Amino acid sequence: MNLETILLMAQPQGQQGSGWASLLPLVLIFVVFYFFMIRPQMKKAKEAKKFRENLKKGDKIITIGGIHGKIIDINDATFIIEVEDGVKLKIEKTAVATDPSLIGQQK
Repeated sequence: MNLETILLMAQPQGQQGSGWASLLPLVLIFVVFYFFMIRPQMKKAKEAKKFRENLKKGDKIITIGGIHGKIIDINDATFIIEVEDGVKLKIEKTAVATDPSLIGQQK
């Protein structure tokens, strides 16, 4: 090996520590993504689950499909609701709209 080969194999001085410096923007993107996307969705899902667990017989609900009704029976994963003229529907608990502002709009 001659001196020229050794100098060509050596790392240039201006690029030392570039491994960490190139990872920093990626880490920052992940942190921002977590706090603005993932965390709020997890919080919203937790609130929706809590809302559905606290529903009881006689509560008025709106489904995600826009059906208005009153809960008349509660099972493990389903509700039986009564809509207009005594019609009964069996719906999944996850089909209940969780936006409290929708519930307040019922007559």
